[in-house]
Amino acid sequence: MKTIQKTAIALAASGLFTTAAFAQSAPAAAPAAPEVSPITANVSLVSDYRYRGVSQSNLRPAIQGGFDYAHESGFYIGNWNSSISWVNNLNPSVASSIEMDFYAGVKKELIGEGFASDLGVLQYYYPTTGNFSGTNVNPNTTEIYAAQNYTFGPVTGFLKFSYAVTNTFGNQNSSGSYYPDLTVNYDTGVWGLGVNAHVGYQYIAGSVAGTSNSSLYSYTDWKLGVTKDFGGGLSLAAAYIGTNAGKNSSGVYNYVSPTGKNLAGSTGVLTLTKTF
Repeated sequence: MKTIQKTAIALAASGLFTTAAFAQSAPAAAPAAPEVSPITANVSLVSDYRYRGVSQSNLRPAIQGGFDYAHESGFYIGNWNSSISWVNNLNPSVASSIEMDFYAGVKKELIGEGFASDLGVLQYYYPTTGNFSGTNVNPNTTEIYAAQNYTFGPVTGFLKFSYAVTNTFGNQNSSGSYYPDLTVNYDTGVWGLGVNAHVGYQYIAGSVAGTSNSSLYSYTDWKLGVTKDFGGGLSLAAAYIGTNAGKNSSGVYNYVSPTGKNLAGSTGVLTLTKTF
């Protein structure tokens, strides 16, 4: 699963070769501008994989990475992956240690420069072995989304709405769940530092045995952090993440680890990312 934004950098090289005679007879030609590749890639190490505020890696580190293809028409397609543990935690008879996200969409600046509108579809896929049993259902989830990106000088970000057309992350009868969220980034212009803020609301639709999923699993999540850009596609982000997800009537956390820990509790997260 994933609340995450992916960055990319295209590297190219060009050379200028002149002879002494040519240099004396005419000024040297300016080097050609490097051609930007339509394919980018990224890899990250995180201290805890938090998606929409909830740990997907049982409060432990995870490795992540993916790639994107963007056409000049605005069409894009990509894949992103992360190590996880939550699927196994819900049902030990099912083995799944990876989340694979496949997405495609169209992004165009319909309003004006710096204001790209984005429509797409995202498939969360969890390769598994074994069978789901009891109240646990297949965690594979399909969402459609619409987002409006914005730029106001050093301030950038987006407003996004995601809507699940299938059951949502293993919750029964939860088709129609949705997640609106707002992200704001501020480039300080100092030492490559940027400030990041995010807030979202995960609504889980449907009910099970007369109890609404929303009363147990809906929540608000938030993030406040800072990112350091080292150049060359390398960055380090530190963030404080939290939610208001609570406990059920038995006093058990609604998002709980096998050892009883709160997977949606507030915590600090470090992320080291390299983009290519």
